[in-house]
Amino acid sequence: MLQGKKILLGITGSIAAYKSIFLVRLLVTKGADVRIVITPSAKDFVSAITLATLSKNKVVIQLADEDTWANHVMLGRWADVMLIAPLSCNSLAKMAHGICDNLLLACYLSATCPVVVAPAMDEDMWHHPTAKKNIELLKTFGNSVIPVAKGELASGLFGEGRMAEPEEIVTYLEERYFRKNDLIGKKALVTAGPTYEAIDPVRFIGNHSSGKMGIALAEALYMHGAEVELVCGAINTTIIYRGINVTHVTTAEEMYSACVSYFPASDIAIMTAAVADYKPAIAAPQKIKKTEDSFKLELVKTKDILKALGSLKKDKQLLVGFALETNNEKENTLKKLKEKNADMIVLNSMNDAEAGFGKETNKVTIFDKAMIEYSFEVKSKKLVAKDIVDLLIKKVNDEA
Repeated sequence: MLQGKKILLGITGSIAAYKSIFLVRLLVTKGADVRIVITPSAKDFVSAITLATLSKNKVVIQLADEDTWANHVMLGRWADVMLIAPLSCNSLAKMAHGICDNLLLACYLSATCPVVVAPAMDEDMWHHPTAKKNIELLKTFGNSVIPVAKGELASGLFGEGRMAEPEEIVTYLEERYFRKNDLIGKKALVTAGPTYEAIDPVRFIGNHSSGKMGIALAEALYMHGAEVELVCGAINTTIIYRGINVTHVTTAEEMYSACVSYFPASDIAIMTAAVADYKPAIAAPQKIKKTEDSFKLELVKTKDILKALGSLKKDKQLLVGFALETNNEKENTLKKLKEKNADMIVLNSMNDAEAGFGKETNKVTIFDKAMIEYSFEVKSKKLVAKDIVDLLIKKVNDEA
């Protein structure tokens, strides 16, 4: 989402400036064009040579350098976003009161783009009434403030005031300023992860699904402008975008209830969750003791979520299912497509070594209700999600 975006990064005099090195690296890796301006005091904390090497652009510090003038007005107009990270208590006060005694502040006061700041200071400074008032002043000017983190501080104390981590800052920029609008106004429902069906209070029937594919799809839909409702089972993967609504469930019955509730208002539904096909007929109220040489467990079918949604589907709703197959893959997938009244089925094959549960990569083949087959090579799950969402956007546009 940052490919080709222009980021003007300001760095002030703070020990947290070391994080800016990693921040520049992340921004450039994601395809952003990064130009950097630092305050004179920032030179004591971070090397201009290092920043210039990583950004592939000269770092500017002074308003004038011998016979060269740094055009702060053009820098402020060039950027899509101006990011100041870290923002020290001193620079915060200057920004709040319009003081312009260095190039960074001149760029800030000339900026016509959104301005985002990531403060960094000791806890007592962060909680001082003056700092709080200055932060509020910046907000009234239309600037965005990334919340500080709590943790170990340079003083040795533990508390609030740490600059947000580079990954969090990049995510904040992507989510707040660089979402696309292909799916603006659309609502999407996505399921992810496994369901757990209780045998007793400590044991369950489950599977190895990590939920990574579903989460990647939810994030891709969200970054294309959709309002996303993610219903997920037991997962350990973090959902990075705060704007995604998350409903946590455990069992197939809970996932069924959530999906039936959310689906009528959805334009797109993608069922990636690895839902248990069977559950114990009775869950023991107490832990089952190992007393017998053998143990029989009676299983009953769970509700078929994809089929239920297919029966509820209205015109212009797009319903996508996933199929994980080990044999007769195409035949079984096409049968599922018809029986579930889905618009598309995404086939995963257990015969592909780089696809399946818990892996970072996936290989999919997509079948639509017109019997058109779309094949893709092995890719990261994020890129697979992009392929699927790109196809969905085309379908949405075709039906518009």
